[in-house]
Formats: sequence, structure tokens, C-alpha cells
Amino acid sequence: MTGTDTVARAAATAEMPQPYAELGLTRAEYEKIVATLGRRPTGAELALYSVMWSEHCSYKSSKVHLRQFAAKAPPSGALLAGIGHNAGVVDIGQGYAVTFKIESHNHPSYVEPHQGAATGVGGIVRDILAMGARPVAVMDALRFGPASAPDTSRVLPGVVSGISFYGNCLGLPNIGGELDFDPSYAGNPLVNALCVGVMRHGDLQVAAASGPGNKVILFGSTTGPDGVGGASVLASATFGDTVPDGTGPGGTGSGDAAKRPSVQVGDPFLEKLLVECCLELFAAGLVVGIQDLGAAGVACATTELAAAGTGGMAIRLDAVPLRDASLGPPEILMSESQERMMAVVEPARVAEFLAICAKWDVRAAVIGEVTDTGRLVMTWHGEPVVDIPPASAADGPVYERPLARPAGQDALAAADPATLPRPADGGGLRADLLALLASPGLADKSWVTDQYDRYVRGDTVLATPEDGGLVRVDEATGLGIALATDGNGRYGRLDPYLGAQLALSEAYRNVAATGARPLAVTNCLNFGSPEDPAVMWQFAEAVRGLADGCAALGVPVTGGNVSFYNQTGTVAIHPTPVIGVLGVHDDVRRRVSIGFGTEGDGIVLLGRTAAEFGGSAWAHVCHGQLGGRPPAPDLDAERRLAALLVAAAADGLLSAAHDLSDGGLAVALAESCLRGGTGCAVRLPGDPFTALFSESAGRCVVAVRAGAEAAFGQLRETHGVPGETVGAVGGDSLVVDGCFAISLAELSAVHAQTLPALFG
Repeated sequence: MTGTDTVARAAATAEMPQPYAELGLTRAEYEKIVATLGRRPTGAELALYSVMWSEHCSYKSSKVHLRQFAAKAPPSGALLAGIGHNAGVVDIGQGYAVTFKIESHNHPSYVEPHQGAATGVGGIVRDILAMGARPVAVMDALRFGPASAPDTSRVLPGVVSGISFYGNCLGLPNIGGELDFDPSYAGNPLVNALCVGVMRHGDLQVAAASGPGNKVILFGSTTGPDGVGGASVLASATFGDTVPDGTGPGGTGSGDAAKRPSVQVGDPFLEKLLVECCLELFAAGLVVGIQDLGAAGVACATTELAAAGTGGMAIRLDAVPLRDASLGPPEILMSESQERMMAVVEPARVAEFLAICAKWDVRAAVIGEVTDTGRLVMTWHGEPVVDIPPASAADGPVYERPLARPAGQDALAAADPATLPRPADGGGLRADLLALLASPGLADKSWVTDQYDRYVRGDTVLATPEDGGLVRVDEATGLGIALATDGNGRYGRLDPYLGAQLALSEAYRNVAATGARPLAVTNCLNFGSPEDPAVMWQFAEAVRGLADGCAALGVPVTGGNVSFYNQTGTVAIHPTPVIGVLGVHDDVRRRVSIGFGTEGDGIVLLGRTAAEFGGSAWAHVCHGQLGGRPPAPDLDAERRLAALLVAAAADGLLSAAHDLSDGGLAVALAESCLRGGTGCAVRLPGDPFTALFSESAGRCVVAVRAGAEAAFGQLRETHGVPGETVGAVGGDSLVVDGCFAISLAELSAVHAQTLPALFG
């Protein structure tokens, strides 16, 4: 025990200097800890507060804004658990509930791409598991720097291999997501992972340590040095300067080696055992409270369980199973070793609990018990090394950071892409469409998605490249759930308020296009440093936009994640809120694909098209330009369009439906032709360039089954959705009357070659 910084020693050595700054705490925060405890913190307490008060865990800069999600939440009878839980839970009918959430693992995935992305999947899966659900599918939303940059060729393949390795080994289908490229993400890739789980209503678990005398059990992997300081040192700080292609200090071909110890190492096979073990424990009624160990590890799990329960807990840190015997209390608390859970169990049922863990070959140890003292006390070989009120660490500070509209925002808005040269004839329109289809952000993603198992478990109904992933929940009735994630950093940069609403609108529309009713929202809000007033303005505007948008669309935010410090030096990423929308499909046998497959079906363009090119894929790809105003969202039109799509799918009127977003109608038609293996011929209304490449929101292109035209027209009138028949499905080419024709063979060749050429 010589040298251990105990509570008694801390009380007797008030002037001993402590490395609070190195652990990410400010002087004011350190002084607040001292005032709370009435003495200096021990080394273990300092470690605990540093991770719990980190931006990553405490949301100290975002709380004041995130409160809008609850304050503006629309009424919803489906919400069973919302913000503040490990993940949101919604009722989908027939006694089923679904839990889903999206989180970031951005910085770890830059430093060590494979493990960073793999453990991002593992962490979000445990969040879902902690709610009492069986995880059934995953998705990922990815952003990288320029596709041709040397560092992208290091980071992207590693991220994809990490996601595929972990998800495939767990036996979870990867049903969708996004992949995009932009110079703003050089050195700061975004790796946002989503998981969805299914349960019965009575299976819901709570993350609270209640019942004095109940035992605290740590089970799963042993605790090692991996991930120490991940939440405070790695996730809550910016990287060093890099040059635009991602090279340079902090952006070298090997990442930032000094930060590698902060990256966790995952074991998906152990996680699979942990999943099955937990589900059996839940079924046996052995769990009073449960929390997964992710960011901040034992520090977070003990603090949050205690704070949410009766307020007291006694923990023996020397009882924590270690894989490295040299670890002391601070390292044990800060370690983010993966595949671990913490449960609260009644004393009389501990033997049953341990027996089930042994059956699944999952290591478990009783490390403490719940108390009624109102204190979180941790000992090390009998000596107290932590003695704090748990709420003081769990709640953390709250900051109202300064906001300032970026100085260049007006100039950016004034750079209207209307001044850019446009194609003058059909040949030019044809060339621009092919350029869009070949661009890395819009090219065929099969090089990525073929590395994922999309159909394991046998319940995947739709997966990438469909508008939304669709999973069957009940085989007898056909009940299912649809999910889509969307985000557009270019729109966010031009107007973060509208950008957030456009991301929400697109995900909402994508879910509806499959035939599912949009029900609830999760989000992953990716931004630069909160210490930059311009970034905080972007963040505040995006949150306000999302909260207002969810209120208008009638879909509540159930939870999510904030990821700050996504910047290199003084250069922040584009504001990138990634929005996930979950919908319910009453019968997945009536799902709608994006693919054109039935000759003679009429093609109808739904919604209103205007000359809206700010932040468009056309301006980005064909001119390298970002400026102007993003498309204007029309949330009422989105609701009406979604209602129409859901009703038309239920009535069996549609053979295909595809939302219009990046690249507008031109890209949507090409994707639908390629997906279904059948061409189409269309005659465009108005100016061909605007009709093809505008990115006006609230639009969808559908294929109406032969003979269903009148019924669909009546349904469209009922829902107040404007539309126009523009052509028909058929042939082996995409034909735009009076402009151009492109064979499916040429479309496929151009679309498919980009990513393999870049990444092998």
C-alpha cells in the first residue's frame, strides 16, 4: 500500500500538486472538485472526475441546447424510454418494443482505424443490450477526407475492416448507412455506428443501483490498460495541425501514435457470449439494474448506477479482475477495456447469476454492494481511495459557451451556384450525370458493403443500396422496422439550422419510401471545438433546427450522441448532424424497393422542384464549389409525402420508390435503373438542367403498377401531394427524351469502378 493516494493521505496533503490539466480538467473545474470534497481529490478521484466531466461523458457544453429536444418534443404514445437512458425505446405494436441509438467513435478511428471502428460497433451494441433487448442489426454513417488523399487510403480500409470484423463475428446484419468524402474531414473522419434491438415490453431494464445490500457484479472481459483516458484525453480534445490531405503532424500515415494507448481493443467473440449471457440473465429475472461499460469504464458505470439509484455504493477496486496486475486505482477506473457489463443483483440470487455467467464462459466477480450512505466509496486493499457524492461526478458542470455567427457566413451564402457554368445541351447533361455517378460520394458502395454480412439472422428484408434498411420482427404477422441515417455537411456549413432539418427530412423520407411509418429519431451531432464561438453557433443552430423539425414532423428524439473537437488545429469539420429515423412497417411483405423492375409501370415524380443548387452534389462534383443557400425544407410537405408513400405501399400500388436527394432526379433515376436491372424513358418538365440536378426537398420518384394509376392518383389527391407522370419503366437504357440516352451497361461500369480503383 506504500505510495497509494488514499482519502486520508489526500486530506493530510492539501498542497500536493496534481496533474488535472493533463487529464483535461480546467483550473476552475479542479477547484470545484476541491470545494465539493472539502479537500484535494485522491489520484483515483481525480481520474474519475476527469473522465466523468469530459466533454464526451458530461455533455457540459451541449446540455443547455439539448434540452430543446425534450422541451419541444411532440406528443408520442410510443415512447417507452427516452433521453437520459442508454438508448431510446419505442413501442412498435403487438407487444414488441424497439431500442435504437447512434454514437460516434471518430477520434479512435483516426488513430487506429480497425480497432477504433470495431469497438465503436461493440460499444453501441452494449448500449442496446443494457436496455434489455436483443441486438438485431447495425448501421454506420462514415465521412472521410478526399478519397484520393494518401491518408484516406489508410483510414477508410481500416475502418471498414473493423466494422465488418466486429459485426460479422457478432452475427449482426449491417443493413445500411452512408459513405461520403470531403476535405473538411481530412484528419477527422466521422465513424458513427447505430444499433437496433428488439424486446418485449416487459423486458425493459434500468440503469440504477437500488436496494441497499444488493451486490454489484462486474462481468465480461478483464480490465487492462487499453482505452485509458479515451473519454478525456482522446475524445475531448482536438488533433494537432495537419495539411489538407491529412498528412503532417497528427495526420501522418500512421495516425497519432502517442494517442494509441487511448484506443480500445475489441473481442467480438467475447461480446457474442456476453450478449447471450445477458439475455439469459434478464430472462431469469436476476438483474435489478445494469449498465454497460463504455466511455469512462468502471468510473462511469459505478457513478451513474449509484447516482440513478439509492445514491450509495461501496466498491472494492482490488476485486476487479485484471489482465495487467500493475494497474492501480486510477488506471482501473479510467480503463475502457471492452466487452464488460456491471449488474446489481440481490444477494440471494448471486449464485444463480454467477452460474449463468460460468455457463457462457463469461468471467464475473462481485466487486461491491449498494448502500444507503449517499456516497460512492471505493477501497484499494481496505483503504478508501474514493469517497464522493456520486451525483457530483455524474451530473458534471454546465457551460453556456459564447456563440458567434462565423465571419464568412454571409459571403458563403452570397456565393450562389446560379453563376456557375451549366451544360448547354444533352451531351453536357449526360456528361455531368456520369461525373456525379462516378464521384466517390455517389459511386456504388459495394466495395464497402460487400464486406458486411447484410443477411445473417435471416430477417433482413431491405439493405444497402435501398433507401432504408428493413428488418422483419415477427415472422407470422410481417411486422418490421425500417431505419435510415442521413446527413449533409455541405448543407450544414451553409445553414446549420436548415441543414439539420434537411438531414431529418431525408431520413424521414427514406424510411417512408420503404413503406414504413416514421416513428422516432436518434442523432449523432458531429462538430468542431465547443471552445470556438463559431462552432457553438453552428451547434446551437443545428440543435434548434432539429428540435423544431422533429416537432413539426411529430417524431421525438429518443437519444443520441454529441461529438465535439472534430477539428485539426483551428480547422473544424463541416457541421454534420447525422440523423437516424426509425419507422414501423405493418407488413414487410409489402415493402417497396428503389429498383425499377416491371416493364410498363408509370414513373411519377412527386413533390415540387425549384432551382435549388446551394450545397448540391452537382456544384460540389462538377465545380468544386460550396456556396449559396441550401434547399428550403418543407416539413408539412414531407409529412404529406410520407403518409402517401406509406398508404400506397400498404395498398400495393407501387413497384418502386426512391427519394430525391444528392444529385437530384438524375441520380435517383440512374440508381433505380441499376438496382432493378431495367431502364426507363422520361420526358422532363421545364428546364432539363433544373429538373435533373435540383436538390429540392420533399420529393420522391415512384413506379406505379400498371392498372393502379387511378387509385394512386386519387390517393395523391387525398394527401395533397403534387405529382406528374414523367415516363415509364422499360428497356435497357436510361433515356431522357430530347437530351440523352445511357445504356445500363455504361451506367453500371461508371458507377461501379470508382471505389475499387481507389481502395483495391
